[in-house]
Amino acid sequence: MFLKNMSFVSFVFFLFSFNYVLCYEVPRARLEAIYPRGLKVSIPDDRYTLFAFHGKLNQEMEGLEAGHWSGDITKPKNGRWTYRDRNAKLKIGDTVYYWTYVIKDGLGYREDNGQWTVTHFVDEAGKPVAVDADGIAHNAVTSPRPETLAPATSPPLDVLDNVQYPCELSVSKVNVPGFVCQGQLLFEDHFNASIAKGKVWTPENKFVGEPDFPFNMYLQDNSVTVEDGKLSIKPVTLESIYGENFVRQTLDINARCTGVIGTTDCAREASGAQILPPIVSAKITTKNTFAFKFGKIEVRAKLPLGDWIYPEIQLEPRDNIYGINNYASGIIRVATNKGNAEFSKKLYAGPIMSATEPYRSSHLRERTGSDAWTKDFHIYSVEWRPDGISLFVDGEKYGEVRPPSEGFYKSASENHVQAASQWLKGTVMAPFDDMFYIAVGLNVGGVREFADNDNKPWKNEATKAMINFWNARDQWHSTWFEERALQIDYVRVFAL
Repeated sequence: MFLKNMSFVSFVFFLFSFNYVLCYEVPRARLEAIYPRGLKVSIPDDRYTLFAFHGKLNQEMEGLEAGHWSGDITKPKNGRWTYRDRNAKLKIGDTVYYWTYVIKDGLGYREDNGQWTVTHFVDEAGKPVAVDADGIAHNAVTSPRPETLAPATSPPLDVLDNVQYPCELSVSKVNVPGFVCQGQLLFEDHFNASIAKGKVWTPENKFVGEPDFPFNMYLQDNSVTVEDGKLSIKPVTLESIYGENFVRQTLDINARCTGVIGTTDCAREASGAQILPPIVSAKITTKNTFAFKFGKIEVRAKLPLGDWIYPEIQLEPRDNIYGINNYASGIIRVATNKGNAEFSKKLYAGPIMSATEPYRSSHLRERTGSDAWTKDFHIYSVEWRPDGISLFVDGEKYGEVRPPSEGFYKSASENHVQAASQWLKGTVMAPFDDMFYIAVGLNVGGVREFADNDNKPWKNEATKAMINFWNARDQWHSTWFEERALQIDYVRVFAL
């Protein structure tokens, strides 16, 4: 049981050391089907301190999941690191999909996309076993199976209660099996490899709609770069990619769309004042790889400068258990600012539970800096606990949000938030009591972020908001220099 729980360790090390995989090649694992039952996976020792195996039977691995088989080995035996499942029932033609992971000299390395098909059996000594058409072996030397050997099922709860853990357990939870230790590093990315090579982040490719209706779409190829250990997301005009006046054409991205295929998420046709989004930006998330509940996220970032630009560095709900519309299941902003020079000294962060004011911003906290937040890198942090949310910048706390004794329901219902009644089925922290993933992106304009004023070229309630914004491009595009990019140095998540 201890080794099963320790499978989480391999996942954590994988997350924060995936950038090193090109420096050392993990030996190809040797897989063996044992007759009559059993699976053995091993690699030769090369001064490792840990070997982990994660696999599935007849089903490809999806992202960074633990798999049907999931275990960490902490000691080699006879010169090899070996994972065993003595209860696995394999047959000729079965395929095992897997990934392996090792720690060597304090760094983590993995072998990806492993695939092995059962073509024969061996006995416990590794000698081939001849099996007839009925699955009966005629030359196998096997040990009798003890009658008291338990089947491959989960142990009873009283056994789990007696497990001796090597640390103080955390209230934090993650989306993989195993226990979490207090203060444990759960996730880390220093962007030392491209998004595609890292396989941790999923880029969005889609048109963006409700509830904020920003004036941009997400296309990874044109807006995201990773260079010198930093992620950069930079907005560009649609016409700079597809040609002059393309905002009045048709764009179909169904072939690579990450939204709902066949909807306006993936294809749009301009009509009159309803032009295509005139700006292309980007957003990446960990929704397919990493999610957690309660913990501390830390992001070192340089916020963007440029009129009507604002970044998204936030936590988003994985399952939307309280609803999908108008932030019914909440988001937690780690950091955002408005890129206009007159707003650039104000930092915002905190939970959002409604698309509309006044409740939309009622729990956001603000920090006014002595200088613009866009001029340098700063460390933005959110500590998300079962009893509240704390906000930090450069280690200094500037905001706290705690739910009332009855939760957020009462204040939300008083502000006509439709989803408020759904939160009653959760804890006092609802809707912030479920798994959230990390999202990093950049938006432009929209009908929620910027209050109407005389200097803004569109009105939030106007049907022609986007075309009015685009027609005023001579006013704002001249403020878009290199500093318009959102830059991320690293992202970390720690257990509480």
